[in-house]
Amino acid sequence: MKKLLSLALIFWSFTAVAGKVDTLAIRSQAMNKDIATVVIVPQNYYAAVAAGKKYPVLYLLHGYSGNHAYWIKAAPFLATKADELEMIIVCPNGQNSWYFDAPQNPALRFETFVANELVTYIDKNFATIPDRSGRAITGLSMGGHGALYLATRHQEVYGAAGSMAGGVDFRPFPENWEIKTALGTIKNNPENWRINTVVHQVENLKPGKLDLIIDCGQEDFFFEVNQQLHKKLNELKIPHDYTVRPGEHNGEYWTNAIRYQLVFFADYFSKRIR
Repeated sequence: MKKLLSLALIFWSFTAVAGKVDTLAIRSQAMNKDIATVVIVPQNYYAAVAAGKKYPVLYLLHGYSGNHAYWIKAAPFLATKADELEMIIVCPNGQNSWYFDAPQNPALRFETFVANELVTYIDKNFATIPDRSGRAITGLSMGGHGALYLATRHQEVYGAAGSMAGGVDFRPFPENWEIKTALGTIKNNPENWRINTVVHQVENLKPGKLDLIIDCGQEDFFFEVNQQLHKKLNELKIPHDYTVRPGEHNGEYWTNAIRYQLVFFADYFSKRIR
């Protein structure tokens, strides 16, 4: 297990009274490289594991231009929350991939990494509940798309999913955020763009299969596509929590939103894990 020490040192004083924060280099065989990943465990993790305890895991994804360190820097209270809520929090570096296995770029296989290789690694190296009832995934912006996209495509892996100001339909933004690097141009590859949106993927859901929480600020440029996703989920009769609050597409909104989503996922774990 490789460790990248910079974040561990940065949070040394903080983690003495909260969860333990490490940055690991986790190998992706699909991409033939190591992926930096922050892992937060509760303060008493090792003693509890020695006594036989196992923990649920929340996979928490960053947005475009972010990295594995985004969340613990923007919301250092996550270390305390991991301890209070008795969960492991895992934040991988998804680069600017949109968490696809990119049809136009075989070097980008972040669907395979996050939904398969990363989950396998975490279950092997940490005391987890190795079942969908013990796994949830959420994220902001690009990561909100990624979380819902991966959860709907891998319902055997995750039992709950969320999105904070997610780019759940990026077709209105064909020149933005390097999406065409993964999917090709929308003009030449419209089907790639359609089938890889969350608003399309939710057609594969059945009522009650995933516990879902979605929120977006009213002033966010992704607000309309989130409204359309909410409408479609209602049409499909898919239960979900949907929250609209004043807010823009920025760190202030996401840092507030994750507090509510943590409560949602903790409640999910408490109901599903016996």
